[in-house]
Amino acid sequence: MTLFWFKNKINKYNLIGDNMLARVFFFLVGFGLMVIGFVHIIIYMNFMTVGYSFNEYVNFIIRSSEFAYTIVGFIIINLCIFVKGGKKGEICI
Repeated sequence: MTLFWFKNKINKYNLIGDNMLARVFFFLVGFGLMVIGFVHIIIYMNFMTVGYSFNEYVNFIIRSSEFAYTIVGFIIINLCIFVKGGKKGEICI
């Protein structure tokens, strides 16, 4: 009886819905892409100790695929946070 009551409460407020699970999934994907990108950007800072100038370093970073991972991850996270979802009167995070 208690599980049935709890399940009805969850479904009533739609706390666990398809939209919310998709948002969490894409947030984690975006976070992972940003982590990959920033780790590589920090690792590539060692080029500056070899003798590359700061302009050459920035030029290299902008053209690398890891920078694209960082930008795509940032965009995905912002979409997950700021795009409103759900129906009218529904609890959305």
